Amino acid sequence: MPKEPFIINRIKSVGYAFKGLFILLFTEASIKIQLFIAVMVTIAGWYFKISAMEWALQFLAVGMVMGIEGLNTAVEKISDFVQPEYDEKIGLIKDVSAGAVMLVSLVAVAVGLIIYIPKIL
Repeated sequence: MPKEPFIINRIKSVGYAFKGLFILLFTEASIKIQLFIAVMVTIAGWYFKISAMEWALQFLAVGMVMGIEGLNTAVEKISDFVQPEYDEKIGLIKDVSAGAVMLVSLVAVAVGLIIYIPKIL
């Protein structure tokens, strides 16, 4: 079978990435909650007329949380596939992955507080 041209291969890769994004958005409750929060802070950004730098920080924070949540979901799915039964080592792997989500979520909350507390007060 001949090798696909580079551009065709890249287009297919983007298609797979969109497929994964839609699977996340429509099947994972945690991503739905984070998407809702992202929409709310976007509305807050318009309402409070945040600066370009604040928008950049807000988008980075939201993107980090949702991206790491996507990786956490992938780790959980792989773990469940590899070991469907309870396993202490798999549990540790899942806990560490969830901990990464918590870490970026706490940083995102800190970013939000830094941006919005002065505007609210």
